[in-house]
Amino acid sequence: MIDGMGNQSGKFSATILACLIGLGVSARGQQAAQPAAKPSTATPAFREMQAVEDRWSDAVTRRDQYGMELVLAPQFIGISASGDVTTRNQQIAALFVKGSGPDSLEQKVISVRFVGEIAIVNGTYVVSWKTEKGPFQEKGIFSHVFEHVHNNWLCLNSQRTVVAENLKGAVQEKPKSAKRSDAALPMHIPLVYKGPESTQPPSGSGTPPP
Repeated sequence: MIDGMGNQSGKFSATILACLIGLGVSARGQQAAQPAAKPSTATPAFREMQAVEDRWSDAVTRRDQYGMELVLAPQFIGISASGDVTTRNQQIAALFVKGSGPDSLEQKVISVRFVGEIAIVNGTYVVSWKTEKGPFQEKGIFSHVFEHVHNNWLCLNSQRTVVAENLKGAVQEKPKSAKRSDAALPMHIPLVYKGPESTQPPSGSGTPPP
């Protein structure tokens, strides 16, 4: 009697063990089938300053005086791509001058550095507006200096540099032969300026050193 019960108990244990192994294999298969989530490479500081730049762009596009006051410091100085120097009050006043402001502004942060309560932000911008000849688009790079005041970032200084201009609908000139540079890594701005091709061989290629 005891021997019979032992055999039945052994069979029951083996059945449970097989079920548990099957469940484990099934769970691992489901986990492997699910695509791995891509980790975000943007740091909290990077995302915070991008949000500030987005508020600035929205304020310009929507002609929002209050939005501009929340982004520009009272002592703000802005140097445009053409070399014009403006203050905060001049920037806000320009919002209400018909035909003076852009139709859209987009600013993308590339790098952020902090020195105490000061943030130095570099990035690219695209600004569009209408002209007598048609829609005009300007692409370039910017450098903004912010100060952290009362839990808010206010821009003290802004400087922009034009990299490319485009008049939509205009007859495009015949492209010239691509320029080449002797630099190993010529200047390249993502999404804005490709830059010349390098005449130097790629890293790791060529004749090995003696």
